[in-house]
Amino acid sequence: MMKTARLYRMVMDKHNCPYGIKSKWLLEREGFKVEDHHLTTREETDAFKEKHGVSTTPQTFIDDRRLGGYTDLRKHFGYDRENNSDTSYRPVIAVFAVSAALAIALSIFMFGDAFTIRTAEWFVAFSMAMLAMLKLQDVEQFSTMFVGYDLLGRRFVPYAYAYPYLEATAAILMAGRLLPWLSIPIALTIGTVGAISVFYAVYIQKRSIKCACVGGSANVPLGFVSLTENLAMIGMGIWMLLRMAM
Repeated sequence: MMKTARLYRMVMDKHNCPYGIKSKWLLEREGFKVEDHHLTTREETDAFKEKHGVSTTPQTFIDDRRLGGYTDLRKHFGYDRENNSDTSYRPVIAVFAVSAALAIALSIFMFGDAFTIRTAEWFVAFSMAMLAMLKLQDVEQFSTMFVGYDLLGRRFVPYAYAYPYLEATAAILMAGRLLPWLSIPIALTIGTVGAISVFYAVYIQKRSIKCACVGGSANVPLGFVSLTENLAMIGMGIWMLLRMAM
């Protein structure tokens, strides 16, 4: 016998609650037949909230027991077991995986070979660009986290605000091998300062803090990944210097 759940959600001409849509999808995915009750007016929604003593919709009921909204529903089915304090490398893995895929695809298109010198160059440049983009989503939050461990950022706060723009500039120029006289000094400077800062904070001071490498929204621990990002920038700068000397 199929399990049944009752779902109450806002479905109006100008507003179809996204959490209600996702709640219905999640219930159906978990094998429930959904009795889908639409709250079509603000008055009907307010009356429902008052009757059940809730402040938000959607609301799901299973066996006459109210489970709550979409977040509560996910927890009920065993999702979202991690809390906000748990660290995660997922944002960084996503950046590096997509950057690698783009670099390989472009290399195949240009040279007919997946693994070339340009593949490595594009991988580093694309990774830098994506990491810079994440920082640029909220420069204020990024700068707050950044000055917590960056040695130059602590002493000259404007550097913390400029960092995402500098990283993006270097990445774009390096991807096209453009203006090496500008991209190389930027990459070497921010990479070297960053590597020293991370090494000092993590391996000398033994601090356990969040990394600003993917902006201010993720809980990525400062450490090996952050150091790798900076060393990659240094390596890219040195490689481009060697290319110019050849």
